[in-house]
Amino acid sequence: MKIVIINYGAGNLHSVKKSFESANLNLGGTNDIVISSDASELKEADKIVLPGVGSFGDCKQAIMNIDKLFETLVEQIIIKKKPFMGICVGMQLLADKAHEFGEHDGFGWISGEVIKIKQHPEFKIPHMGWNEIKFNAHPLFQNLQSNLDFYFVHSFHFKVLDAKNILATTNYSEPITAAVIKENIFGTQFHPEKSHSNGIKLIENFLQWSPS
Repeated sequence: MKIVIINYGAGNLHSVKKSFESANLNLGGTNDIVISSDASELKEADKIVLPGVGSFGDCKQAIMNIDKLFETLVEQIIIKKKPFMGICVGMQLLADKAHEFGEHDGFGWISGEVIKIKQHPEFKIPHMGWNEIKFNAHPLFQNLQSNLDFYFVHSFHFKVLDAKNILATTNYSEPITAAVIKENIFGTQFHPEKSHSNGIKLIENFLQWSPS
């Protein structure tokens, strides 16, 4: 199986690839983990991963600047239904729009908007560090216990319109969407590649996941 991690200049690719390689080895090492932004590689992929760090608008523009990248993502993920995982801003880009340094259109794959975390004297922004999550039963979280800690770094969060698309939540001055799901599309606000054994297990589950 071929896993393509998208390189568009706005993701911590080395850490993500290393964590996917670790998870792959735990499962027997039979998957091919590739970093690429080439449309032909995406067409050959069995699963696609979109990391993201930085601002929403910059990440979206970087993707749109790469020839045929967004069109190929739509073809492979929305039409052909290949399993997809977005990480941090890679998850936020699934939204309809974001309100970060202006207003920016997202992919519109999961209804909702990305807004700033509410100011609170006891909670510093950005939300940075370990925080526990609660999740709904799903194969992507199998063999993980609810209330485990995962690593977050963000100032904005995805306000999801339909609760059925919220797979996991955390709290940081207010309820925060920690993971989203819609058919073959999965995303995490936290960084599994920075979340030690919990993150590796989640990636193992993604590698084994076959959306119905």
